[in-house]
Amino acid sequence: MDHDVVVVGAGSAGYAAARTLAGGGLRVAVVEGARDLGGLCILRGCMPTKALLHAAELRHAVEAARAWGVESGPVRVDMRALLARKDALIADFAGYRRSQLEDGRFRLLRGAARFEDPHTLHVEGHGPLKAGRFVLATGSVIAPPPLASLAGSGVMDSDVALGLETVPGSVVVLGGGPVALEFAQYLARMGSRVTVVQRGAHLLSAMDPDLGEELARALEREGIRVVTGTRLVGVEGEPGRLRVLFERAGAADGVEAEAVFNGLGRRPATSNLGLDRAGVRLRASGHVECDATQRTSASHIYAAGDCCGPLEVVHVAIQQAEVAARNILAHGGREEMDGRCRLVGVFTDPGVAVVGMGEREAQRVGRRVRVARYPFNDHGKSMILGCQDGFVKLVADAGTGEIVGGACVGPQACELIHEVVVAIAAGMTAAQLARVPHYHPTLSEIWTYPAEELA
Repeated sequence: MDHDVVVVGAGSAGYAAARTLAGGGLRVAVVEGARDLGGLCILRGCMPTKALLHAAELRHAVEAARAWGVESGPVRVDMRALLARKDALIADFAGYRRSQLEDGRFRLLRGAARFEDPHTLHVEGHGPLKAGRFVLATGSVIAPPPLASLAGSGVMDSDVALGLETVPGSVVVLGGGPVALEFAQYLARMGSRVTVVQRGAHLLSAMDPDLGEELARALEREGIRVVTGTRLVGVEGEPGRLRVLFERAGAADGVEAEAVFNGLGRRPATSNLGLDRAGVRLRASGHVECDATQRTSASHIYAAGDCCGPLEVVHVAIQQAEVAARNILAHGGREEMDGRCRLVGVFTDPGVAVVGMGEREAQRVGRRVRVARYPFNDHGKSMILGCQDGFVKLVADAGTGEIVGGACVGPQACELIHEVVVAIAAGMTAAQLARVPHYHPTLSEIWTYPAEELA
C-alpha cells in the first residue's frame, strides 16, 4: 500500500480526519479535486454568508437606532467595499487552512479522484493510489434545478449571490430552509423587495412548525413576503422581469421580480467517485450509506460530512471525521456518534436554533415529554434591545425530567442554544438547569423560566 489511509476531500471533514489520523502515526494522503483549497464552509458557505449577514445587520441597526434618538443621514452601502472586506476575510481563513494542509503532516494531492477497485483510487495527474483504508469527505454541491426554467438567466444561486455588486430591486427566493432565508433577509436589508416561496406548510420544515411560523411573522413585519404551501411550476420572462409561477391551494398563482434566488438545497458530491467499484452503497438521496461509527458498506471505507449527512453542518462533519479516524486508529473500533446533541442554527434576525429532540419527533417515536416556553417580549434584556420576537422552548422527558431538546427563536439564538447543548450533554434535568445561577439582566437567563416551569 502507498499509504495507510487516503482521505478524499480537503474540506472541514477531510482535514479533521487527516489531522487525527496523522496524529495517530499513520501514513496519510489527502486528495482534493477542487480548484481552491478550503472547503465549502470557508469558501462559499458559513464564513462568507455570515460576513454579508453581519453587514446587513449593521445597516439595519443604524436605521433602527432612530427609535433611541440616535440620528444619522441616509444609510448607503458601498457594495464593492463590502465584498472586498468579505473576500479579505475569506482569503485569510482559506490561507490558514491551506497552510495546515501543506505543513507536511500528510501528503496532499490535487486532482479528481475515482475508485478503480476497493483499495485503488485513481487521482487525475498522479495515477493510481493504493491504501488499506479510506475516508470519504467529498462534501456537497448545489443541487441541480428541479425545473429546466430555473437554469435560465436571472436565476442565481448562493455562489452568485455572494458576489453581487448590485442588489436587485426585487427578488423571489425559492425555498424555506436556512440558506434561502438567510439570503432572503440579507437581500431585503440591502434594499430588495423580497418574496419567499416555500413548498411546505411552514418555513424550516425540518423543525417544529411553531419555529418556522414565528420566524415568518417576524420576517413579514420586516417587509418580506412569505408564501407557503406551494407547488413550483416554473419561471418565465427575461432578466430584469421574471415571473415565478406556482400553484397554491389548487389555484394558479405567481409573483414578478427582477431576479430569482434558487435556495432549493444541495446534494452530496458522490456521483463521480466510482463508489460501486469500491463496494460503497448510496442512499436514494445520493448520500453515502454509513452506520453510527461512520463505516460504510465497505468495511475499510468510512465517510464524514455532507457526503453522508444527515446534518450538513460543519461541527457535525468534524465530529464524524474524528469518530471515523479514531475507529480506524483502533483497528475497527466501535465508537459512535452521539445523536443527543443534534444542533442546527439559522442566522436570520431573529435567529433560529434547535438542539436534540423536538416536539414533533417525540410524538413520532412515542416518547412522553413535557414542553415549556417563554417569550422574549416578556424578558427584560430583550425588551431593552428591542428584540421582542420569538421564544425559547425546552423539551424534557416526562418521567425523569431530563432535558432532551431545546429551541430558540430570537436574538442571538445560535449563541443562546449552547446553554441547552451543555445541559443535554451533561444529562441535566430541568430542575438542575433551573438552579444554575444566571446574571441579570442577560439574554441567557431566559432559559431559567421554562426550566422552572418544567421543574
